[in-house]
Amino acid sequence: MGLFEQRTRTAAILLSAGQGRRLLPYTTNTPKCLIEVGGQRVIEWQIDALMAAGISRITAVIGYGAEQVERVLNERYGPGVISTIYNPFFEVADNLASCWMARQIMHDDFILLNGDTLFDHPVLERLLDAPARAITLAVDKKLAYDSDDMKVQLIGDRISAIGKLIPLDHVDGESIGMMHFQAGGGPLFRSALEDSMRRPEALQRWYLSIIDHLAGTTGQVFAQSIEGLGWAELDFPADLRAAQALVRPWVCRKQGTAITLAEGE
Repeated sequence: MGLFEQRTRTAAILLSAGQGRRLLPYTTNTPKCLIEVGGQRVIEWQIDALMAAGISRITAVIGYGAEQVERVLNERYGPGVISTIYNPFFEVADNLASCWMARQIMHDDFILLNGDTLFDHPVLERLLDAPARAITLAVDKKLAYDSDDMKVQLIGDRISAIGKLIPLDHVDGESIGMMHFQAGGGPLFRSALEDSMRRPEALQRWYLSIIDHLAGTTGQVFAQSIEGLGWAELDFPADLRAAQALVRPWVCRKQGTAITLAEGE
């Protein structure tokens, strides 16, 4: 199977239902995924990168400001090009519920992406080029980690644990909120997801708690380093300011491409 054919078989699910209250006042009337960074919205950066990699089957799970998000997607990409699933629990539940709403489209080969992860194209390419395993997380390293980082513990390139409470002396990196499911990983995740949602506490859990469970019980969760590549997680106003600086070269690169195409016409 050629690369183009392989990429067209890959789907993407964007978890974009939240308001992003920690980003107030920027999200007072706008969902987090529609915040502008470098002249375009976060969800547009994500979709453009996915499409550039050959991934066109894209679904966004939406909630807060759903009508705004659908309008933007339809105007930018055309009606129905980007599918949406509405999560009615977005105000009372964490992102585990968003995954549950999308469980029926979690098949053999898909990318799962947090709606607040901003990334440069090579990040996605490196994850897609990783060996085909059940579940592969894009993982970065840094000099110090804080209490909000989704930390990972590794045994070789296999993830043995993931969570915010891993002791600092056991931390080997952090998940950036992007993962690739292949080789049976989708059914594994979907089954664990459905089991978890039968428990009352499920609405207050992150979906990465399921990845942590699968890492510890199946040994089929792996890390792909994206160290040295550009990405950002948008949680606080300071993150937004840093992201504006991060994307400046991406904007220049995109504008340069546009200019080159125009000159070649």
